[in-house]
Amino acid sequence: MGSDLPPPPAEQLCFENLNASCVKISYSPGPRLILYTVFCFGSWLAVFGNLLVMISILHFKQLHSPTNLLIASLACADFLVGVTVMPFSAVRSVEGCWYFGESYCKFHTCFDGSFCYASIFHLCFISLDRYIAVSDPLLYPTRFTTSVSGICISFSWLFSTVYSFTLYGTGANEAGLEERVSALTCVGGCQGAVNQSWVLVNFLLFFIPTLVMIVVYSKIFLIAKQQARKMESMSNNTVGSSDSYKDRVARRERKAARTLGIAVIAFLVSWLPYIIDSIIDAFVGFITPTYIFEILAWIGYYNSAMNPLIYALFYPWFRKAMKLIVTGQVLRENSSTINLLSE
Repeated sequence: MGSDLPPPPAEQLCFENLNASCVKISYSPGPRLILYTVFCFGSWLAVFGNLLVMISILHFKQLHSPTNLLIASLACADFLVGVTVMPFSAVRSVEGCWYFGESYCKFHTCFDGSFCYASIFHLCFISLDRYIAVSDPLLYPTRFTTSVSGICISFSWLFSTVYSFTLYGTGANEAGLEERVSALTCVGGCQGAVNQSWVLVNFLLFFIPTLVMIVVYSKIFLIAKQQARKMESMSNNTVGSSDSYKDRVARRERKAARTLGIAVIAFLVSWLPYIIDSIIDAFVGFITPTYIFEILAWIGYYNSAMNPLIYALFYPWFRKAMKLIVTGQVLRENSSTINLLSE
């Protein structure tokens, strides 16, 4: 009777004619469609959502502020994740195969690291910008200028790009892991490994800006609480026009700080599980199953699609700008001078 049992299905390979090929993941049509839908939707949202943010800030003159330039540059990093990382990761996650060549595998890893670190440095500088704005709203325009914002943006991009391309482009991340990497390497795979020394450096580059942001936003909310209490105590008194203006500015800056604080929390919640798993994995022999790695990576990738949603929920100017862009009204003459920040 045993001979009547059907033979086990043969494993599918990424490249059928190569014995050294990686094994392809076999999903039934239903789960396969769901996975591609989820991943492609995230990529689409990251691309078009962040494109709307960039167009809004760059087109409308009223939005040309140091803070918004940082936000536009952050959106650029998220946009590039949606263009250069997420679509290719979607195929790798669903198929279990890398069909885009060994060279782009390296670039993909470099882009992944560059844009992640660029994002966290942008968020760190945004938190410092918000601290200055909330602590002294009237002097803020003279302290955090467009030039200062440009320096912060330049540092974020240059450091992140040079570091990631040096680490992953030269293969320094795999030093000391040659035998393990060689044993696990197959044609059609694109999973890098980071040794213990560099994974600690990666963690520090994530942890230090995170610590700065936590400290700064704690101070911001303490100051905001004190300001709110002060305005409440003055509400029954007659205040001068200068005090009224200062209160309005302080209220606006606190609201902006709260919104950007939500973006910071979303980033940390999205990427922290992946960072922690990377550290643990490097010290226990890379035992994380591939599907767990993919889930954690995609939670991080989806952060690139979240910021436009946060802005749409909390920034009326973004909702107005988005409507003008989608309806084509930005193509009209003098559309860049439209008022988006009416009190």
